[in-house]
Amino acid sequence: MHMQLKFRFHAIRNSGSVGQRLGNEFQESRVTTVQNRRIVDIAVIGGGIAGASVAAELAKHARVVLFEMESQPGYHTTGRSAAMFAPNYGPAPIRALTRASAAYYAVPPEGFTNVPLLTRRDVLLVARADQLDALDALMEEVGQDPNTARIDGAAVREAQPLLREGYGVAGMLDQGGSDIDVAALHAGYLRAFKALGGEVLTNARVVSLERNGANWQLETAQGQIDAPIVVNAAGAWADEVAALAGVGQIGLVPKRRTALMVAAPEGSDPRGPLTGDIGEKFYLKPDGARLLISPEDEIPSPACDAQPDEMDIAICIDQIETAFDLSVRRIESKWAGLRSFVADGVPVAGYAAESEGFYWLAGQGGYGIQTAPALSRYAAADILGQELPQDILDQGLDPADLGPARLLPTG
Repeated sequence: MHMQLKFRFHAIRNSGSVGQRLGNEFQESRVTTVQNRRIVDIAVIGGGIAGASVAAELAKHARVVLFEMESQPGYHTTGRSAAMFAPNYGPAPIRALTRASAAYYAVPPEGFTNVPLLTRRDVLLVARADQLDALDALMEEVGQDPNTARIDGAAVREAQPLLREGYGVAGMLDQGGSDIDVAALHAGYLRAFKALGGEVLTNARVVSLERNGANWQLETAQGQIDAPIVVNAAGAWADEVAALAGVGQIGLVPKRRTALMVAAPEGSDPRGPLTGDIGEKFYLKPDGARLLISPEDEIPSPACDAQPDEMDIAICIDQIETAFDLSVRRIESKWAGLRSFVADGVPVAGYAAESEGFYWLAGQGGYGIQTAPALSRYAAADILGQELPQDILDQGLDPADLGPARLLPTG
């Protein structure tokens, strides 16, 4: 059983940013109760992949409680994700975190899961004649990646026979992609967290969050808990949690993404590539005898239980039928989820400058699943004041690219 830890901390100001960090001086103790308030080391708010993964990493060193406002963790974005492991997807910090996550996906810790987390699947991005500049720019950004190649129209059709004749004149084929078993990944982190003595509280929306001396005081429907450190991994609700705490917000914008499941044509390849538009206007991914399709919409939305909009559904079907030799006669299922972004599209991981012990872990956008192994290790080390994992930094990640200080007004 891991040692229960109590933090003795003092604020440390980083010379390279205005963000606060907390020292990592520990002394042994047990969880205590004072005037009917439980005191733990770290409170993690949000039970999606961000919260579950960082809680599992933190529980190796500290007493951690994970708060989930719904009846089950991962109800919102994590539970609605059709994630791919795509090392060439996203801004440079995302690509670095994805590369740093590869080893974990390939060989997860013993007992983490009894199924493979990754199943290989190519990614094909298709360009029309008017989109060749975008394809050129992407190929230049990818560089000399050995798994990625520019291909001509004939090769595009060979890779994805469902495309309409002449639709794509060129494309990028990435043979380094994989499907992620999101349910197995999320369940593995929650299982590991509980095995280390972590506690998950469901139906535990945080309704009050105040700093009182050395601790944050959290009020929820499941009781009152104090902790010197709060990790804000609340997804689309992260800015709302910050407002409760009196912490300046980071400009988080939740955006709705729509997805549909339709029947696949008879004889189509269930292991065919995820095929998307180079301009991110649609994608199609085989799923057994069905096809998962999306308009890749990013519609700003309040934090909510997102539902698909009929207009977005119609746009999706029109785009898919334009690009592919398909006729969508029936929608088997439909759903929507929220992906939350800050202005530069890069996650936020770091202590708030103005509030001791308040740590941001938010804004993962569409990259939260594929980066979870590396981002959770990075955040846990940062939270505990430990050295940041060198294998992650070796991928070219600059911690300043993740810190909340970059979002502060300048001038």
